[in-house]
Amino acid sequence: MEKSKVYFTKDISQEGLIKIYEALKRDLKGKVAVKISTGEPGGHNFLNPQLIKPLVDKLHGTIVECCTAYHGRRYEVKEHWRAIKEHGFLDIAPVDIMDEEGEMKIPLEGGTHLHGYDIVGTHLKNYDSMLMLSHFKGHAMGGFGGALKNMSIGVASRNGKAWIHSSGHTDVPDKLWDYVSDQDGFLESMAEACKAVVTFFKPENMAYINVANRLSIDCDCDSNPHEPEMADIGIFASLDPVALDQCCYDQIMNSTDPGKTSLVNRMLDRHAIHTVETAAKLGLGSREYEIVSIDKD
Repeated sequence: MEKSKVYFTKDISQEGLIKIYEALKRDLKGKVAVKISTGEPGGHNFLNPQLIKPLVDKLHGTIVECCTAYHGRRYEVKEHWRAIKEHGFLDIAPVDIMDEEGEMKIPLEGGTHLHGYDIVGTHLKNYDSMLMLSHFKGHAMGGFGGALKNMSIGVASRNGKAWIHSSGHTDVPDKLWDYVSDQDGFLESMAEACKAVVTFFKPENMAYINVANRLSIDCDCDSNPHEPEMADIGIFASLDPVALDQCCYDQIMNSTDPGKTSLVNRMLDRHAIHTVETAAKLGLGSREYEIVSIDKD
């Protein structure tokens, strides 16, 4: 089986982001959703709006988000809009909170937890293609956040996030905490939600970029994240989300940076690679990959 290509550049800049997208040779057509995390207020590791602006412009894209399942500033729509504005995203592109006007179920074939469906914002149906533009970093519950987390928890509506976190036991945010003891079930549920999103758009209408900078052990959803302890790595991109996240995981695990220890421990403690393992079993991609550098020597 041919290895998936993962493109890489050390150049974390507007130009680097454009070049690595172009290396994918994927023309995202129609109305393009650019899925990012706009960040919980108090945090500061989310992708810089000015970094991503030229790429979003190139795609004539709309930045898309959904409300959170925890009671932070992005739980309610009004406060979520305030946070998006404060973080500078309204200054660079159109933004859409996809579950602002409700949610809908999208079908899922297979899986063992989500009972045949994922729950997303109703605005998802307004888009023809999607760029998963993710900040790769640690995560308190998932171990790490990359393309797969952004596509599952990130695309899910507020109630859909509860559905995934609870492994299909409840879609009520305040009740999800009763079902978080099954860590592998949660990770498997994220992979299942990813499959539903890929099925919705079709693989040929999706592309994936992970920006590996500000490598905190905490997610952009954290209002008080740990400062990064290891150096920035670069930007990775692929048409295969499984290969992309596997590659980024391997880059952390195999790094010679002494500051990696806390992030490695976080990923191992949460069994983070299991999301990638499950996504591969569900047919979303391959864990075998080839890194293609686009940097000139």
